[in-house]
Amino acid sequence: MSAPPRLPGLPVLGSLLDVQRDMIQVFERAARLGDLVELSFPGRRGFLVVHPDQVKQVLVDEHAKFGKNTAGYKALQVALGQGLVTSQGEFWRRQRRIAQPAFHHQRIVGFAGIMAEACEVMLGRWRALPDGAVVDVDAELMAVTLRIVGQALMSVDLSDETGDVAAAMTVVLRGTVHRLLHPLSPPLWVPTPRNRQLNEALARLNHLVRSLITQRRQHGGEHGDLLDMLMTARDEETGEGMTDEQLRDEVLTMVSAGHETTANALTWTLHLLAGAPEAEARLHAEVDEVLGGRVPTLEDLPRLVYTEAVVKESLRIMPPVWMLARSVEAPVTILGHELTGPNTMVFLSPWVTQRDPRFWQDPLRFYPERFLAAEQGPKYAYFPFAGGPRVCIGNAFAMMEAKLLLASMVRGHRLATLPGHPVEPEPTITLRPKYGLKMILSRR
Repeated sequence: MSAPPRLPGLPVLGSLLDVQRDMIQVFERAARLGDLVELSFPGRRGFLVVHPDQVKQVLVDEHAKFGKNTAGYKALQVALGQGLVTSQGEFWRRQRRIAQPAFHHQRIVGFAGIMAEACEVMLGRWRALPDGAVVDVDAELMAVTLRIVGQALMSVDLSDETGDVAAAMTVVLRGTVHRLLHPLSPPLWVPTPRNRQLNEALARLNHLVRSLITQRRQHGGEHGDLLDMLMTARDEETGEGMTDEQLRDEVLTMVSAGHETTANALTWTLHLLAGAPEAEARLHAEVDEVLGGRVPTLEDLPRLVYTEAVVKESLRIMPPVWMLARSVEAPVTILGHELTGPNTMVFLSPWVTQRDPRFWQDPLRFYPERFLAAEQGPKYAYFPFAGGPRVCIGNAFAMMEAKLLLASMVRGHRLATLPGHPVEPEPTITLRPKYGLKMILSRR
């Protein structure tokens, strides 16, 4: 059988320079060539997998043949260590077994009050502003989701740390991507300006997390939060718990993933709603009917059906985790082509597959109604939380948080596009608005 189509690139460098300029455009160009497309990089081969059937093959059916021995995850380990996002093999399975009870449905629903309360603090600031005020919703949502993850995970108010944590996470994410895309970057111990900035950001995050773990070890007590569960949990098979270093990795992973991705998802949701007046009007009507002007509660969520569809449609068009990479650890046949050998990777891109017109009618249109239909096409045409054994452990937490916060925000306010403000997705590890997202705030 002939080889799969190959995205044209430069000798030796392959697609490296193109990826440095615009990662998303490279994957969009590759997807136009077929459902399995080869990309080359210095010393590595990559294959973009587009069709939902093969996405399922990688994430579910033959997941054991794929690992996380990729340059991207190795770069991310500099920040997150061996947390659930970056670890693999038996160590990952053990950590997942320990952490899983902390994300049981009954635990998650108990955080609804924390989410609503944190959002009310933000909305209190908004109510003090005059109509027509400009707010950076990206910064606002980063702050409120950090407050939520601090309270839910560690029973601490991280509001005073918001600026430091947000700035440090930005440096870490951008630094990680830079090291990934520039293979000749000097080791972190070389004191270049970029390395100094990255090391300082990591030191701030490490100090925050380790001090919280130390305080909990010293003072103990029952807080009923996720940190309590992680510290007291024991592997059912071995009886072992987590060391402080493993706790550091998991807590920092959950802090970064738990506020960064949800904040990005809601930021893009508000941007998309501002350009879709019919969807915005239907959302307002549902929120008005269900809430009647009051703060949403856990009991309201089953009735906020269109609100959930709005969040899902936003995750389809602007997925915060826009690309996944896996290393090929055992020979595997995809669409008749055998992939094997060291330094071979596959890429899965929710951005690409979730915008494919074969699976989504008018795919670039923001149309939440598509998620109200009984039939929604192939299952893995939509995978914003990945899938299979490594599906995002916090997906239920994130969806509940997104629905509660969105309903709270639109209950009393409208957010309109600010003319002239550049809105450009920046594909770091997550999909962020490169220049923040400034919008015009008004009361409904």
